[in-house]
Amino acid sequence: MQTFTAVFLVALLLTFCARMWLATRHIHHVLAHRNKVPANFSSRIDLEAHQKAADYTCAKTRLGYASILLETGLLLIFTLGGGLNALAAFWSAWLSNPLAHGMALIISVMSLISLAGIPISYYRTFVIEQKFGFNKMTPRMFLKDLAGRAALGMLLGMPLLFVVLWLMEKMGTNWWIYVWLAWMGFNLAVLAIYPTWIAPLFNKFTPLEDAPLKMRIEQLMRKCGFKSSGLFVMDGSRRSNHGNAYFTGFGKTKRIVFFDTLLSRLDGSEIEAVLAHELGHFKRRHVIKRILWTFAMSLIFLWVLGYLMQQDWFYRGLGVSVSALPSTAMALLLFFLIMPAFTFLFQPLASLYSRKHEFEADEYAAHNASATDLIRALVKLYQDNAATLTPDPLHSAFYDSHPPAAMRIARLQNLAHN
Repeated sequence: MQTFTAVFLVALLLTFCARMWLATRHIHHVLAHRNKVPANFSSRIDLEAHQKAADYTCAKTRLGYASILLETGLLLIFTLGGGLNALAAFWSAWLSNPLAHGMALIISVMSLISLAGIPISYYRTFVIEQKFGFNKMTPRMFLKDLAGRAALGMLLGMPLLFVVLWLMEKMGTNWWIYVWLAWMGFNLAVLAIYPTWIAPLFNKFTPLEDAPLKMRIEQLMRKCGFKSSGLFVMDGSRRSNHGNAYFTGFGKTKRIVFFDTLLSRLDGSEIEAVLAHELGHFKRRHVIKRILWTFAMSLIFLWVLGYLMQQDWFYRGLGVSVSALPSTAMALLLFFLIMPAFTFLFQPLASLYSRKHEFEADEYAAHNASATDLIRALVKLYQDNAATLTPDPLHSAFYDSHPPAAMRIARLQNLAHN
């Protein structure tokens, strides 16, 4: 056995076992607290709603077992199982151009992975979401969304993939710098066009018509020094009963979006508090910081890839014959397939960074709106979205970008009293 094969299998096994163990811990912890509402929420959320959230959380987490098994199995099939070798040989019989061959190889692998995940996505939507009263989609809408996302992915992804592979082939040993610049440009372009060109392909956005609420929001925006291209309501209720609010874009394309489900559930002061939280992300430059962090990490990963693609042991250790390599596409594909197995244990660091931003946005909202109103809004959203109030702390540390409900409410209560 190649040394790197052993390293890969150990990393994969550790990641697999950690994910399964965390899911099991989460289920046991949630069920252990299922029959009692936490004291801080007992006056706001009844036992029935708390138990619904527990059951919903456990159902989603159990489905996660299937996702973990599928992802691990596919990775082994494509690498040590010879799947990539077989696909490379198949496309070699049809395509002699290295660039075309590389694109076909990557697109076929990504398509197979996406197709394999459809049954799990279907079950999540039409069994779990349906059972707990959240799903509004029909099978036809589900398939239409799948087709739309696939078409959009091809439309945006194929030109980017072509540019990346071309740069990897033509720019010598420093190709990773040029690919990084192209990647940054692509992401910034997508961020700019998303609000006005991409999002409307899947949802309908209409200007906010509630005059008193609009006036209230505009006053808050002036107070916070935030300018946007408009206030919009999204027809989220077409697909789900979950509610949310967000702002998107940057520069002149910034817009604030409310789910119609959120507007129907919260009162004016609560909506203002939720928006103040979202504006806190803007004022604290969280979006820019996350973009810069993503760009910095991508530069490091591309540099590592630049080294690995020159090493025979990298390919042989993952079951790929060096003689079967048609282009640098195989190196790119291998790297991004195995990367999650080597980075999973660092995931709590990303979650911690995200939670720090959430606390900062909550603090901003408490100073520019009302901490009490934000607490009321969050409790309603926890209840409406059936979000568990008692997640396993370790599972939460790995997966949750937002602080646990009890911790977040406690901090807001302290801010309200100061």
